[in-house]
Amino acid sequence: MVSTCNVGSLDGVHMQPTLTYDTLRFGEFEDFPETSDPVWILGKEFNALTERDDILSDVTSRLWFTYRKNFQPIGGTGPTSDTGWGCMLRCGQMILGQALVCRHLGRGDWRWDKGLKQRGAYASLLNAFIDKKDSCYSIHQIAQMGVGEGKSIGQWYGPNTVAQVLKKLALFDSWSRLVVHVAMDNTVVIEEIKRLCMPWLDCGGACADPGGAGELNGCLEGAGALAEEESPLWRPLVLLIPLRLGLTDINEAYIETLKQCFMLPQSLGVIGGKPNSAHYFIGYVGEELIYLDPHTTQPAVEPSDDGQVPDDTYHCLHPPCRMHICELDPSIAAGFFCKTEDEFDDWCMRIRRLSCNRGSLPMFELVDSQPSHMVSVDVLNLTPDFSDSDRLERFFDSEDEEFEILSL
Repeated sequence: MVSTCNVGSLDGVHMQPTLTYDTLRFGEFEDFPETSDPVWILGKEFNALTERDDILSDVTSRLWFTYRKNFQPIGGTGPTSDTGWGCMLRCGQMILGQALVCRHLGRGDWRWDKGLKQRGAYASLLNAFIDKKDSCYSIHQIAQMGVGEGKSIGQWYGPNTVAQVLKKLALFDSWSRLVVHVAMDNTVVIEEIKRLCMPWLDCGGACADPGGAGELNGCLEGAGALAEEESPLWRPLVLLIPLRLGLTDINEAYIETLKQCFMLPQSLGVIGGKPNSAHYFIGYVGEELIYLDPHTTQPAVEPSDDGQVPDDTYHCLHPPCRMHICELDPSIAAGFFCKTEDEFDDWCMRIRRLSCNRGSLPMFELVDSQPSHMVSVDVLNLTPDFSDSDRLERFFDSEDEEFEILSL
């Protein structure tokens, strides 16, 4: 069953009908191709001929957030379903959910197995996204925080807007203690990120407690303090980079660079999509992007009394969707996760190496210190009450069409 609804295109300008899929129809999904081309999924390489089951297991283990219905009204009197307008919000949940999986469960060998009892960290992680007003990263929180970005509840988001909202919400997540940094103007500033992830360096360590985990979030019951092996000297980094890689179509000069981003071990994937339809891209094979599609409406889920979440509908049990890379809308946001300073330094080294490749263009610039023409939004000392939202408005681009166009 397919229905139409009015939502904005990826550039946040044009309003026209798009399709939403109201039922799961697994029989309509193509099986994964038998090809000798390497398959890359979030920094891991697979062989489609010999590791087919491993590929599907890895994809199924990613968190899959889709439209939901019959949840608590957003804001008390608002919508009880996000069908038709929440696809980019759900993609934002997926890319941040992957960061939390890497943070608490690890990207390496962790796999989701249907029917097995959930680990404590996994249950806490899922509870952070349950469609309830008191869950840290719920559709309720994202939609209501978006009001400060100039988006009314029920209005479609672009990649930049959802990135800014996730940055704000992460301030309340004292369990994960993430730094979510949104790199604007196609520029990643190393000095700025290190200052954010190690803020105590600015004052010699006297003004902050790097080891303190802070108060536990109510939506993350049962979460523990920092593991012994984790360094308290670096707060884990989620780096989101909103980009526009062309005018109406993706500039082919960026295609190889985009592919290489999925090969980095720090990759969280890309949020973007086709015009009028947002997707979460997790990898590629040949000239096709591999993605998770949020355009399926499922009933809202209630956790059990012991905090366990019925989780079958949070994992994609059919082969992943694919589309030709040239069909990608040019407005995207790329994500990366660096749990330690060493991982960030390694990411910087790899990005600089990629920028030297001939025949392709870098999607963004990596610099040591902040160029004089840039103003840092992070020096505004954003606080959880967000009372100075008017002052922030001129720094936060809420409309994706204002990105600098990257083209030859």
